[in-house]
Amino acid sequence: MNKRTLLRTTFCILLGMILISKPVYAMHIMEGFLSPLWSGIWFVASIPFLFFGVKSIKKITADNPNLKMVLGLCGAFAFVLSSLKLPSITGSSSHPTGVGLGAILFGPAATSIIALVVLLFQAVLLAHGGISTLGANMFSMGIAGPFASYFIYKGLDKANAPKSVSVFCAAAFGNLLTYVVTSLQLGLAFPVESGIMESVLKFLSIFAVTQIPLAISEGLLTVVILNLLSAYNKEDLKELALIRGGNESI
Repeated sequence: MNKRTLLRTTFCILLGMILISKPVYAMHIMEGFLSPLWSGIWFVASIPFLFFGVKSIKKITADNPNLKMVLGLCGAFAFVLSSLKLPSITGSSSHPTGVGLGAILFGPAATSIIALVVLLFQAVLLAHGGISTLGANMFSMGIAGPFASYFIYKGLDKANAPKSVSVFCAAAFGNLLTYVVTSLQLGLAFPVESGIMESVLKFLSIFAVTQIPLAISEGLLTVVILNLLSAYNKEDLKELALIRGGNESI
């Protein structure tokens, strides 16, 4: 199986997963849920990261145009995983994020652009998230999650942890931090009388039951996908210098 066939097959499998999923209210903050003030704050906070993200992707694709296909795969992976929704409590739901894969391969800056494209498509095509809340969703899933995944991966890698452990922990904890930041955003926007912290804890409890097993599942799936890429896309991954030698099984 050549790498193009592998990538097409992987994409088709992921696409099939989204087509059989049921629409429910999800962890993305929905359209109109935040006040204009908080929507604007999170949008402005995201802008610097997007600036560096564009520069990062331009450099990556200029140095190795063949990596465009892998970038596309990371986008498809994040789009499909973050569109899958598992009902939680109080009518909400949790979902994977899929951003750990891009953060490990391309770094957090480039992954912020991948996440932006994913969130835009989901808001327009699936009514998942929203345009007014794009900045808030971008900050949690496209910035906080990827940066957590990247630094956890690099830290464990420098500590000579097994590659599979580094990848698993990076993807799983990147997922968890996304929902922690989302809960913080909602707690700030909707404080209770007893304080912001109690409001944050209440939002955390909504997602916690389903988010932890989802984070574990995402970590395992990310290990599998990177193993496949390492096996069938060795030469291109060597350019990234994140998978040692590009030929090591994760």
